[in-house]
Amino acid sequence: MISMLQNLTVKEFIDELASNSPAPGGGSAAALAAALAGSLGSMVFNLTINKKAYNEYEEEIKNSVLKALENTNAVKDEFLNLMEKDAEEFLELMAAFKLPKDTEEEKLYRQNKIDQGYQKALEIPYKVANKAFELYKCIELAARYGNKNAVSDAGVAALLIQTAVESAVLNVKINLSSVKDQEYKLEVEKQCKSIVDEGLNKKNEIISIVNSKL
Repeated sequence: MISMLQNLTVKEFIDELASNSPAPGGGSAAALAAALAGSLGSMVFNLTINKKAYNEYEEEIKNSVLKALENTNAVKDEFLNLMEKDAEEFLELMAAFKLPKDTEEEKLYRQNKIDQGYQKALEIPYKVANKAFELYKCIELAARYGNKNAVSDAGVAALLIQTAVESAVLNVKINLSSVKDQEYKLEVEKQCKSIVDEGLNKKNEIISIVNSKL
């Protein structure tokens, strides 16, 4: 895998994604979708702040928009780091499968590393799903109070958030299937279902706001 995915050109990243390397894959793509959602949110806010309509809002709304811009600026970079981390953790898991298994001691060590690898590999997309869901608060503000000429961009951001959430959850599930702790598995599955369902509701609410302004 080429190091520092976030420093590649768009074409280089797409070509790397399309290659026969197992990483980057769907997990990194999910994190990238979330980063794009955050970036679109920032764009809408930057096109809004200090414009006439914005200046007419109450101070509470203006402060909320400013805070949302801070958040979207911060998380877009965090998602890029998670994109890198997802690929790294997957490659570490693959490396665990290549460990020697000739002796009982080697077999035990290898299995422990594999178990740890699955656990670590699911934690990154799980974090992506949760942090992407949190973005809905900012994007709803963008849809409600953002520059009306950029309202469609807020809608695209909402769609990208849900794409990131559901894509990340798929990557959680494929790694979770190999985790042995049943209680942990049930809890994560429950949380994943909740975030997908709640995310769909949030996405639909925002798209309704957007469509009402088109």
